Amino acid sequence: MRIGVDVMGGDNAPDQILKGCVQALPTLLHSDRLVLFGDEAVIRDALEERGFLNDERVEIIATTEVIGMDESPVEAMKAKKNSSIVVMNQMASPKAENRLDVVISAGNTGACVAASQYFMRRLPGVVRPGICVTIPTFSGPIILIDVGANIEPKATHLAQYGVMGDVYAREIMGIKNPRVALMNVGGEEQKGTDLIRNARDLIRQFDHLNFTGFVEGRGVFNGEADVIITDGVVGNVMLKLAEGLSAGIFRAIAHEVIATDPELAMRFEPVVKSIYSKHDYHEYGGAPLLGVNGVSLISHGSSKDKTIRNAILRGKAFAEARINEKIVARLATVKMEQVEA
Repeated sequence: MRIGVDVMGGDNAPDQILKGCVQALPTLLHSDRLVLFGDEAVIRDALEERGFLNDERVEIIATTEVIGMDESPVEAMKAKKNSSIVVMNQMASPKAENRLDVVISAGNTGACVAASQYFMRRLPGVVRPGICVTIPTFSGPIILIDVGANIEPKATHLAQYGVMGDVYAREIMGIKNPRVALMNVGGEEQKGTDLIRNARDLIRQFDHLNFTGFVEGRGVFNGEADVIITDGVVGNVMLKLAEGLSAGIFRAIAHEVIATDPELAMRFEPVVKSIYSKHDYHEYGGAPLLGVNGVSLISHGSSKDKTIRNAILRGKAFAEARINEKIVARLATVKMEQVEA
């Protein structure tokens, strides 16, 4: 399997990205290839320092440009054709020679989405791809889709997100019969916008989907659903709110315990670390852009070495599970003229 990694993308690039790649190498097969995109000298130095420069599983593709986190995605993609994001996604095109099976980047999310959609194209039957992220909650991990790829969705898009999220939850998260819900301002049938109500009606037409209806914000962390569908704006706000709240709670607990009893803090530290590890987004590596004709994982901008290592493992698992084939098969069971909205 050929796995591409954007070494230059993210707040902690290239050092943490390269460390994560090196950490992943011992878990890869002899036949696997880790293709690194970015500044060749920097990559070579890092690999040589860690003893992996001559590892035949590693390939280096030199690029000379970097798309910044604050740049306009489409404009940057057009202007910086030799950037790591663009060149990597070109090599993931169905027409590419020695095509990449997986691409991973912690860089500009919009540019990653634009490049993946442009070069990989969409899966048959998919109207609009969506970013599918795993969020740790007190009741276990849940799937949230979309978190930023589609900020003005149609009802059709949201309905398809339910199917794609269901497939991902079954095949990657191991949930046998995922409960799929649609984010709304209330659980009552009459609540929400026309878009939300239309999406609900469309989702109900999908067979073999355990659709439980609407879910409110409080239900996200109460274990009321395994897959939650929403638009890119709400999803992105939810994701970042959850991250900030989680970090704030742990800081507050640590401060209070240390202030109350320093000795208790020492005894309590292993417990806090255990809880934190279960709610650490770095454990999940990256969020797949579901619906593109390939495997594109978008990692958090603040990704660390552990994040990238886990993204490589998750991307490999995604490809091996043939998720895209299963998404196409599931969508084919619904006549698209019935769900156009």
